[in-house]
Amino acid sequence: MSKKYIAIEGVIGVGKTTLARLIQQRFDASLLLEVFEENPFLAKFYKERERYAFQTQLFFLLSRYHQQHQAVPEALSKGYLVSDYTFAKDELFAWLNLKDDELAMYGRVHVALGEKIPKPDLIVYLRASHEVTMRRITLRDRPYERDMDPEYIRELTIAYDAWLSNLKDPAVLIIDTTDLDFLARTEDLDLVTSLIDEALAKQSEVRSPVETQRELLKNGSLTDFQQFHRQLDDSKQFDPDMFFNYILLTEEMGEIAGELVKMWRDRKRLTETGYTPAEAHKEAIDRNRESLRGELADLLAYTLKLANYAGIDLELAYKEKMKKNIGREWSHLPPSDSAS
Repeated sequence: MSKKYIAIEGVIGVGKTTLARLIQQRFDASLLLEVFEENPFLAKFYKERERYAFQTQLFFLLSRYHQQHQAVPEALSKGYLVSDYTFAKDELFAWLNLKDDELAMYGRVHVALGEKIPKPDLIVYLRASHEVTMRRITLRDRPYERDMDPEYIRELTIAYDAWLSNLKDPAVLIIDTTDLDFLARTEDLDLVTSLIDEALAKQSEVRSPVETQRELLKNGSLTDFQQFHRQLDDSKQFDPDMFFNYILLTEEMGEIAGELVKMWRDRKRLTETGYTPAEAHKEAIDRNRESLRGELADLLAYTLKLANYAGIDLELAYKEKMKKNIGREWSHLPPSDSAS
């Protein structure tokens, strides 16, 4: 039985739910719709974004997890599934609306829950001009959207474009709906359906695991590499015990220390044979760079594994740390003897 998971994405009011309902019939699929009306903070959020962002976001995260954790695998066991949202997009809204400790807390929960949610085979990203999107929002006249700031929709569109234009897995099909009306015009729905069919056909050309790994190594982000290690550890049944893997990480640190000792000895010998200190330093690094490079890569691999076992998105954690450090004042003076 063919099993494909199609997720429709796009900003508020662009037509995700309408298209999901229509193509569900075309693909004889199960339908999963986002339940956003139940969020008690949503109307307040549109009036005061900063004040109610965290409550709104956390409620959505837990609600979407609860809905998808069982519903997605169950639907895929029967065949096709069409949804009008993805679990992953929740993080996009968090980056837009949260900051500092709230964003850090949200990120930890999102990573831990996201590992248990199957990814779509295809994301259909619906775009439209700002004017058309705002008109569609006005026409549907939902009470909690009446106080929505149009600039928020602009920001959301920019965030969606940045996220989905760089996404490698799953595949993304971008459709401009500015001049389309797939509810009123059958030919528009036929066009969209054919584009989805073509995109799914390309997805059926399954790449070998080696090809997938090569693509990841060529274009992957730090988050992609964490996912790679997660899948690798699962398939190889590696021991997920954090302390055990910490010991392995410290062994790699010992290997790095050994490389630095070799570098120091080479520099000392070169200085004794007539090299200037600067020349000896450069030559010692050149001689040992490749071996040090390999040991540093091993150290990073174990760091990624530890982050996985702790449910930490390392790329997100690094960005948050660097944000804090941007405005930090650094002392260039050595610590005093009395410093604690």
